[in-house]
Amino acid sequence: MRIKLLKKFFLNSSTRAHLRGLEAEFGDSTNAIRVELNRFEEAGLLVSCQDSNRKLYQANEKHPLFSDIHNIILKETGLDRVIEKVIHRVGDLHCVYLTGDFAHGRDSEIIELIIVGENIDSEYLSRKILQANELVGRKIEYVVLNLVEAKGKLAEKKPADLLPLWNCDYEKNLR
Repeated sequence: MRIKLLKKFFLNSSTRAHLRGLEAEFGDSTNAIRVELNRFEEAGLLVSCQDSNRKLYQANEKHPLFSDIHNIILKETGLDRVIEKVIHRVGDLHCVYLTGDFAHGRDSEIIELIIVGENIDSEYLSRKILQANELVGRKIEYVVLNLVEAKGKLAEKKPADLLPLWNCDYEKNLR
């Protein structure tokens, strides 16, 4: 249960969830989930707020261990190795976003990426993605967008649907 919650909240820190939603997603009892949420909140790893009659939880990005936990989760899922394999010599790469289940903090056999750049070498990228598939033992699906396409596509998505993985300070220019 703890690992599921850590992945849920620390893979994408903008993920917010409530007890009943976590129960439906994980299929575990509300009591077991509540106990762990309370422990994480007491430790300062999670913060909460009221939304009507629901208590929403979110990772506390100000916690001193936030970055360490986030990096451990990236390594455990293999996302750090995917980026390492893909970014070298692929073209004029601007940023890489994670979408899909992983962006929502749910473990999945599929890693979904949005790659933003110009003059991307599609053959080289395809080879590197295949290598990364084998390296992490997960299927990697991706879409490549140029800057003009990215402005439209990224604006359509909610921030919780996009997890910036690489060089996404550039994100401000895309919105």
